[in-house]
Amino acid sequence: MGIRPVQKAGTPMHPSGILHLSTDEACIVLDARGPGLPAVAHWGAPLGDLDGTAADALLRATAPPQVGNAPDTWTPPGLVPDPGTGYSGRPGLRGHRSGTDWAASFTLDGPRTHDTASAAYRATDASAALTLTGELHLDPSGLLRLRHTLRNDGDTPYVLDGLEAALPVPRRAAELLDFTGRWSRERHPQRHPFPTGAWVRESRRGRTGHDATIGLLAGTPGFGFRSGEVWGVHTAWSGGHVTYAERLPEGGAALGGGELLLPGEVILAPGDTYTTPWIHAAYSARGLDGIAAAFHRRLRARPGHPGPGRPRPVVLNTWEAVYFDHDPGRLLGLARTAARIGVERFVLDDGWFRGRRDDTAGLGDWHVDPDVWPQGLHPLVDGVRGLGMEFGLWVEPEMANPDSALYRAHPGWVLRRPDGALPVPWRHQQVLDLAHPGAYAHILSRLDALLGEYAIGYLKWDHNRDLIEAGHQGRAGVHAQTTAVYRLLDELRARHPRVEIESCSSGGGRVDLEILERTDRVWASDCIDPLERQTVQLWTGLFLPPELIGAHVGAARSHTTGRTHDLSFRVATALFGHFGIEWDITRVPPEELERLAGAIALYKELRPLLHSGDAVHADLTDASDVLHGTVAADRSEAVFCLARLASAEPAAPDPIPLPGLDPARDYEVTLLDPAGPPPPHPAAPWSTEGPIRVPGRVLTAVGLRFPALHPEQACLVRVRTVC
Repeated sequence: MGIRPVQKAGTPMHPSGILHLSTDEACIVLDARGPGLPAVAHWGAPLGDLDGTAADALLRATAPPQVGNAPDTWTPPGLVPDPGTGYSGRPGLRGHRSGTDWAASFTLDGPRTHDTASAAYRATDASAALTLTGELHLDPSGLLRLRHTLRNDGDTPYVLDGLEAALPVPRRAAELLDFTGRWSRERHPQRHPFPTGAWVRESRRGRTGHDATIGLLAGTPGFGFRSGEVWGVHTAWSGGHVTYAERLPEGGAALGGGELLLPGEVILAPGDTYTTPWIHAAYSARGLDGIAAAFHRRLRARPGHPGPGRPRPVVLNTWEAVYFDHDPGRLLGLARTAARIGVERFVLDDGWFRGRRDDTAGLGDWHVDPDVWPQGLHPLVDGVRGLGMEFGLWVEPEMANPDSALYRAHPGWVLRRPDGALPVPWRHQQVLDLAHPGAYAHILSRLDALLGEYAIGYLKWDHNRDLIEAGHQGRAGVHAQTTAVYRLLDELRARHPRVEIESCSSGGGRVDLEILERTDRVWASDCIDPLERQTVQLWTGLFLPPELIGAHVGAARSHTTGRTHDLSFRVATALFGHFGIEWDITRVPPEELERLAGAIALYKELRPLLHSGDAVHADLTDASDVLHGTVAADRSEAVFCLARLASAEPAAPDPIPLPGLDPARDYEVTLLDPAGPPPPHPAAPWSTEGPIRVPGRVLTAVGLRFPALHPEQACLVRVRTVC
């Protein structure tokens, strides 16, 4: 027997080699009877107590029939699909020894014991001289995590081309949903039937990527936010990665993924090991909101996760306020205005270091520019902190401009093409080779010195280009670069545990669960146009809770799109994230500044709910409208936002059921203006009466008629239990 669970209270052991991990939301049943790798007999709805007899019956009842012109004996593919079983789909392990040992076939050996919601196994191929170990963890949230480690037991190098895991999904999962995008338009959905063959999403950008799918989901036809069965996977890796869905013509379908390895990138010397990224997988019987709940609860359960006990401070970021114009007096004036309206964190963006008057020079020279800051950053840092705010700083440690002192002194410290030439320039910069010991030590030293000299509570960590032909010592270097970045972040966090870090990558180009093991939020997009942000934040929020998603209020006219929006729409959008401002508020008229102060006060009042409750969404037939909200875990209160993205028919929507409330309670319903008076839209008739009392069964079954909205407007409704 190659796998064995710890005895779970009330659940019999399965001496036959069948493992059952289960929560109230999902379960997975593994057939680990051997001789091959463990295969998934069921991943989906919980099955209750499953003793050995019932588990054996499950395997017998679901065994596929023999079909014509197929292998004489059928073996279900393992967690790492193995062509040696007759599987004709995407193999989980791809590699060789100078052209030999190219088709490993593993046999389980040696039991491992883990806790009640975890399991591990070991398997070997004596002929290929390889050992494969796997581990699985089913969190209380229902989120499944799995990864594998391969060891070279031979006496010659083993070239690893890929190691990926796969989880089967049933035939009724007939539709796929994933995401694509570009800079300033990240994570837009695309949906289509689950075809025969493989739907493969690869990122070869050396970072997660603006066009990368944050997850790949398969569901029953027509699945929505509140309905249908859904299975989803996320590849937690910040370098090249692959996520795929595959259906074979002879039957069987799966979702899988792993790291995308470039040629020759990982060559295992004798005794060396390689560990895959974590694959995060969730099942929901209640639509996409159930998938979101599994991911959100997992992330919120991490030690030190920001939330109600560690409130997300209101941020002012200086980028769209001053750009590269770093005048100390102007910045102190901006800080004073920010403090006056309730800002809690002031972040100085790009332009503070030597030679940095635009984006063509200075990257890599992490010393304060004495021409701009003759006393260093101390006057600004002390001024910001004296106003009661935390100070934050922008850095881009993984990059260098060729026009920089660092590059001129160490031209060999950047990633290069195989022939030694520089890759194509991108934003006038190249990528520092952090796998080079000298480059790594230098960047660590400079960041450590900055954090030691100044009272910095927050780093906005940017990463503004793809890794193209990124070579380390002549070999492909993306894998080594990614692991070096992780080491750098880990070391800085160890030395400065109170410093928070934001993952920014020219906006949302590095958003994945592995970078979030080392950072405290992501910048979802460089575009803060609220119309674009409604979509970006909606789908980013399918996998990340709102407190991890930076969301800012900008000027009325958007920097990236040129659109103009009223303050109410901008605020209503930013409230459902980690709220901030990116705007020169010293030039805002007093009455508008007062409304912005009111919006900040509203965010502070709502953030304990917004950053702990369950994200919910209504399934609306008209794509012009989006209704989403947050409902407290105990269903005692909620806040909902209706946003009208485009002209709709009819102009006044029908009553919309409010998802997630308790039908057995009575609620008080109040219309909120996110930015204070004047109201941005005609009021609903009921709202003129002040708060109204409505039974929960009415709100959930019949709904609430919202005000008539013009395109690119939004309104908020607050719902609280009547005591």
